[in-house]
Amino acid sequence: MKPSPSAAVLAGAVLGLTAVAGCSAANEHAEPPGTTPYVVEQATDPPAGNAAGAALGGCPTAASLPLPKDFPQNLPVPDGTVVTSVEHRTGGRLIVATVVRGGFDTTLAFLHKQLPKAGYIPEGGEVEEDDAESNFSSATVRGRWTLRKMSDCEGGMYLTYLASAAS
Repeated sequence: MKPSPSAAVLAGAVLGLTAVAGCSAANEHAEPPGTTPYVVEQATDPPAGNAAGAALGGCPTAASLPLPKDFPQNLPVPDGTVVTSVEHRTGGRLIVATVVRGGFDTTLAFLHKQLPKAGYIPEGGEVEEDDAESNFSSATVRGRWTLRKMSDCEGGMYLTYLASAAS
């Protein structure tokens, strides 16, 4: 079965986001053309308001940013997840970057079990050492999650969700 053009665009956007998320949090990145940031917070910025600040080791130390109102309400998020940034992009795409403390295997098992329980169908994922990703869909949402081990936060994982309305 051929992937739809929108799936290819979605996959490209997530891969681009994954590459940027893998860079040091201390690096400043220009916003890609066509993006409309909801909140632009670097994990190493000092905590302000409800921003997710980080300790020297890279683990978030401040309260999580709130999930945006347009984040799918039934999309499972592990307990204790710290939302570090939220972006609204063109085409109604929403990107939510988080940090989860629980280890790679535990977080991966959560995603594999809880997404289908919530009505999301996994599509074409892959798992490598300390890195995993998968598309998912429901009747109303298409998306992708990526999971990467943090080298500077014991037991920490970068978990990023990209979601948009199903067309």
